[in-house]
Amino acid sequence: MTQPALEFVACADAKGGHRMAYWQWGDPASAHVVLCLHGLTRQGRDFDVLAQALLARADSALRVVCPDVVGRGHSDWLADPMGYQVPQYAADMVALIVQLHAAQPIERLDVVGTSMGGLIGMVLAGHAELPLAAPVGRLVLNDVGPTIEAEAIARIASYVGQGGRYADVQAAADAMWQLSTAFGPHTPEQWLALSAPMVVPASARSADGRTKVDDAAAVSGDSPVVLHYDPAIAVAIRAITPEIAAQAEAATWALYDGIRAPTLLTRGAESDLLSAATARQMGERGPKARLVEFAGVGHAPTFVDPRQSAVVVSFLLD
Repeated sequence: MTQPALEFVACADAKGGHRMAYWQWGDPASAHVVLCLHGLTRQGRDFDVLAQALLARADSALRVVCPDVVGRGHSDWLADPMGYQVPQYAADMVALIVQLHAAQPIERLDVVGTSMGGLIGMVLAGHAELPLAAPVGRLVLNDVGPTIEAEAIARIASYVGQGGRYADVQAAADAMWQLSTAFGPHTPEQWLALSAPMVVPASARSADGRTKVDDAAAVSGDSPVVLHYDPAIAVAIRAITPEIAAQAEAATWALYDGIRAPTLLTRGAESDLLSAATARQMGERGPKARLVEFAGVGHAPTFVDPRQSAVVVSFLLD
């Protein structure tokens, strides 16, 4: 299977609801689901390489599901930008899991979360009262922990929501690379493959944030493009005060300490978001995560490098 299927799930919110898109790889009849959750400004196609590596090891007997978190990719934009926070995202994932379970009962649920996606994963794995079809079996936290360095938050806040219109996909990829060199070495071909789903033809974006899917599939050549996320996701980030950050950190450590699933923590050795000290602490409490660091990488590993994806595949499937 070289391309995933694009599906949608209806989710509730304070303003009447929205659709969340998700990309499904593999066998839709499989009882084993791996849910892959992306970072703040990214989208579900970030996991294309990892999904294919998982399916190759599992001989395709697996469902790999990669949502576009609300406000990103093919998902709707929220009417209230203050809704762009982890509680809403986690609620949306519960709705998705309910839909997936209704289509084919889930017997094993694993979660892979990069950065923001890892925070969502900690809610799913650490909140015992959530109505999940199956408890999280194994959890991968990619370059994120309960303590997030203030310098990284400031760096991210400086560019989120600032993106604009680009002459073509290559120009957008070049601009994104200037903000993403910490992802580590990528070939031009790898970076372009990661970047193409990050944009949509300017003609495909409607005022309410809903993308015309047929038009969005036609990104190519020298057509003008825009970034494929709602700039308003920056509103909640810029509203974070030191007091809010401290409360969120304490709550997230409590969730982490409640995780019972075997946990893998992957970290870019040069990460400015997940400190080495926090990573060590995560190995000493809660699920006592097993730490794997990738040299020459900051925030965050992309799992495009086969050496990175192999670590995750082995943890989930061996």
